[in-house]
Amino acid sequence: MSPALEQIQVSQSLPSQRWQIGHPDPQVVEQIAQATQLSPLLARVLVNHGITTPQEAEAFLSPETQQLPSPLTEFPDLKLSLQLLEQAITQQHKIAICGDYDADGMTSTALLLRAFKGLGAYADYAIPSRMREGYGINKRIVEEFAAEGVQLILTVDNGIAAVQPIVRARALGMEVIVTDHHDLPPELPPANAILNPKLLASTSPYHGVAGVGVAYILAASLAQKLGKTQHLVTPLLELFTLGTIADLAPLLGVNRRWLKRGLKLLPRSQLAGVQALMQVSGCHSSSSSGKALKPEAVGFRLGPRINAVGRIANPQTVINLLTTDDAGIALDRAIQCEQINGERQHLCRQIEQEAIALIEAARTQPIDPDLDPQGQRVLVIVRPHWHHGVIGIVASRLVERYGVPVFIGTYEDESQTQIRGSARGIPEFDVFAALQACDPWLEKYGGHRAAGGFSLAASNLDGLRSQLRQFAHQQLQPQHLKPLVTIDTKVDFAQITWELYGQIDRLHPCGIGNPEPVFWTPQVEVVDQRIVGRDSGHLKLTLRQWEPNLPDEPVSIKAMAWRWGEYYPLPQWVDVAYRLRDNAWNGNHSLELELMGCRPAQPPCLGQSSPPSAAIGLLCSQPPCPSKATSPTWCDWEPLDTLLPKLEGHLLLYGYQRPYQSEALVRGALEYDRPRCPCDVLLLWTLPPSWTHLQWLLALGQPSRIYVRNQIPPFLEERELRSQLRFMIATKPAVSLNLLELGQQWWVAPSTIVAVLRDLGYACSDFPATQSLEQELQRLQRWYQCSALQLANLN
Repeated sequence: MSPALEQIQVSQSLPSQRWQIGHPDPQVVEQIAQATQLSPLLARVLVNHGITTPQEAEAFLSPETQQLPSPLTEFPDLKLSLQLLEQAITQQHKIAICGDYDADGMTSTALLLRAFKGLGAYADYAIPSRMREGYGINKRIVEEFAAEGVQLILTVDNGIAAVQPIVRARALGMEVIVTDHHDLPPELPPANAILNPKLLASTSPYHGVAGVGVAYILAASLAQKLGKTQHLVTPLLELFTLGTIADLAPLLGVNRRWLKRGLKLLPRSQLAGVQALMQVSGCHSSSSSGKALKPEAVGFRLGPRINAVGRIANPQTVINLLTTDDAGIALDRAIQCEQINGERQHLCRQIEQEAIALIEAARTQPIDPDLDPQGQRVLVIVRPHWHHGVIGIVASRLVERYGVPVFIGTYEDESQTQIRGSARGIPEFDVFAALQACDPWLEKYGGHRAAGGFSLAASNLDGLRSQLRQFAHQQLQPQHLKPLVTIDTKVDFAQITWELYGQIDRLHPCGIGNPEPVFWTPQVEVVDQRIVGRDSGHLKLTLRQWEPNLPDEPVSIKAMAWRWGEYYPLPQWVDVAYRLRDNAWNGNHSLELELMGCRPAQPPCLGQSSPPSAAIGLLCSQPPCPSKATSPTWCDWEPLDTLLPKLEGHLLLYGYQRPYQSEALVRGALEYDRPRCPCDVLLLWTLPPSWTHLQWLLALGQPSRIYVRNQIPPFLEERELRSQLRFMIATKPAVSLNLLELGQQWWVAPSTIVAVLRDLGYACSDFPATQSLEQELQRLQRWYQCSALQLANLN
């Protein structure tokens, strides 16, 4: 084979990732497994998550058994807040809620509106315009509240940094309660009361609640104080569940305890809006059994439809959805959410594609060093006409792709004088600290360690880039600049059972702070892969693991790799990291893998036995087997259920996707694929890929009779063959390519592979002449259709 083949380059590549595999103390794992009756695999997960004693494990698995401190002892201003609200309700003073346009802010607003209505309060709400005003309470809203006679303002999911608007509210004679969960700024606003879990000790079980969690604590405490908890707290808990998961709050402490309860309520929700949203999003049928929803059902189905409205439409749609008791209105609003979410998905795809194109162009033609993620250690990308309602989602996807913090922005108007943006980080990078470091260049900013938002004058963009670059170089090392895949433990495919999947439920709810278990399996064979989905964005695969102790009993399982379409085709042998998923379709359930990571691997060493795809390659390195002196009898095919009972002796069934047969039909011994000893009868479900392959099969099996089912197996098309061969050449030395092995793997003749090489521009002068690739594929079709008589004449 031409040495020039070693120079072939391919565009396909595996995801650039760094794997962090947990190695928990075996003794601790054993103790926890025995105490909890969990699989040792899941006991390792708990230890990886910092749970190191049986007592901690029991508390984690059964959070309802733990004694919670009263919120009144944890939140210093809660008592005063309840007094202010009770007074306002008693005197019928007007209360106004200032919410936010994300899922957390909208569910918080709806939660308090429902609570106040049930408690007899006179309440209204306002949410700032994302497009015109941006995040948080502002002077316009304050002054409008004052003009409407509002006497008490509550902020939800905002307000902790709104010093000037709250100064103005107090000057106008209004009382203010701030409920928020964002990181604390250097100066707190002069509100009458502030409820923020960041003011609590990090050990408090309330420390991780989102904005909707603070609103729930306030509403539930007020209902309890007024003696009106009946029929009120349960629907509020449902809204708490929606908002907490959608906001990616840590699922620990009270969040974990209350979510376990809330997820059980959602399938039989008391809220018309939740019922309608589940119906239009596809959660309705999956929840009909009454089992608790899993957090991913909220995070991937309900949450995005709520969030989409706040991002690109009017949040009032969601507020109406979650506060109405009219099923017709609820369904109408849910359908609106569904339509808006479709538009949001389109905008995200469009902006993401444009951003990737700009970054990749800068990498191949370094005309814009600011778009070099690895060199800058941070990506700052600003372009006009992007919708700033969705750029935060795009930032998350770019972080996932490039493994660096991303600050993405767009201009607020045609004059391009103002920029508004969103930021997303990686584990080693504090977004809020980075924004604080850039304070001189920013007009407004907020957020927390993982994400944030900001605005600035366009003239300050270069200063922001420079400051972020300096901050990133101080915080990040080169080894940090790849997406991190955190893996819990190694698992063999044979260990993936419904029992294991059921035990994972005991770890739920999973999410931020309590991630789902991520397993990994080494040296897995990719036996089938295809691109699926809109815009060919995803990969659907069949994976197979050959176990060294049981090499003749491989275990296969289906897998999905979301947003991996660009990595097609994956190499034949890989290590995979994944989560387990229940694929429910038409009432049928199957366990599948959701791939999180993938890296190249060597084929496993299987001793004397080898998988069928490698058998030809092994045979090519052995001396030829002696041919049988007498020629076999070639017979036309008969249906197996009538043929097998008539046959005696040692049988071999061979071919592409040949079926397994019931032993009750077989009078003799039946083998599959590769003969271990001479056989009496060879059953060719399909022919091998070429005459050369067939000669080897006959030499090994030495059958006296052969039945031929002349069917064409599916083999790779021209484009796929070129792509696969480019990848093989790029990842293996040219001398290790084995035409017989590749032919068996792809079900094509060696001459077809040589034709592909010549089609790619390689002379292959050491090989016989071939026809064009198209003609070789046509010849391959004719070969597979050869009858028993034709093969007898060839032999």
